[in-house]
Amino acid sequence: MPVIDKSTYSPPMLCSNPHIQTIMPSLLRRVGGVTFERERIDTPDGDFLDLDWSRMGASRLAIVLHGMEGDSTRHYVLGMVKALNRGGWDAVALNFRGCSGECNLKPRFYHSGDTEDLQTTVSHITAGNSYSELALIGFSLGGNVILKYLGEKGENVAPLIKKAVTFSVPCDLTACERTITLSGRGIYLKRFLRLLHKKIQTKMKAMPGSIDDSGYSRIKTLKEFDDRYTAPLHGFKDALDYYEKSSCGPFLSHISIPTLLVSSADDPFLAESAYPFQQARTSPNFFLEVTDFGGHVGFISFNGLGEYWSEFRAVRFLND
Repeated sequence: MPVIDKSTYSPPMLCSNPHIQTIMPSLLRRVGGVTFERERIDTPDGDFLDLDWSRMGASRLAIVLHGMEGDSTRHYVLGMVKALNRGGWDAVALNFRGCSGECNLKPRFYHSGDTEDLQTTVSHITAGNSYSELALIGFSLGGNVILKYLGEKGENVAPLIKKAVTFSVPCDLTACERTITLSGRGIYLKRFLRLLHKKIQTKMKAMPGSIDDSGYSRIKTLKEFDDRYTAPLHGFKDALDYYEKSSCGPFLSHISIPTLLVSSADDPFLAESAYPFQQARTSPNFFLEVTDFGGHVGFISFNGLGEYWSEFRAVRFLND
């Protein structure tokens, strides 16, 4: 039943193209007015996570997760944090391992199915016992982590977590990897591989002998990268094993709190199987909203607040 048939999103004039929606905000959007206070917490395996807090003295807190090779300074994270603060929420942005500006301590880094670091963050926050309500918000890879986490937890999710909102989630990682490899999407693929290469090079300097980039130029797809690095570093047989076990799709039916997934029908990263209509129709808690336009983590809006539609939508869902 919770398929939202009529989305309120309408793109501004000249902004309906999905590639404009995907690329323009990264290049041109600037979000001011957010001041972070960083906290470093330890992980059970002897590494660390950096949390960036924006506190307004609210009684409710939203945990925000960025996308692949993002961090807390990306426009979509800052825009969401600013909207949350305006809507009566404190916010904390979780930087995945190696994404906070400092190399993490282990050869491993982060991946689409890594829910353990989110659990570490939730446990740290709930131990402080200073909030009456928690919410989770995630973009792309971060959204996949949240949806998988909520499905894994099912009825055992922390009682303080009341709602979640995710955007542009690759619910079927195998199919979405093939989609981003298609002709015409090379600009995105090359960017991801370039950023990931920098991460490997950083680890090579910090941990000599534990990892290397010999022949990296021969890697042309995310699957090839994941076969060589992500899978072995994180305990998977190969990339396909990683995709199968990390995709959030099979976990959606077990979500026990009101959870919204918003994706655009023209998202250049998403395959058809990444739009889980059937799961939404049969779930009392999982809501799916598919906009006609919006690209990947786009949803551009022009208004006096400088707020994107996705930010307005998330806060409205949390506050309803």
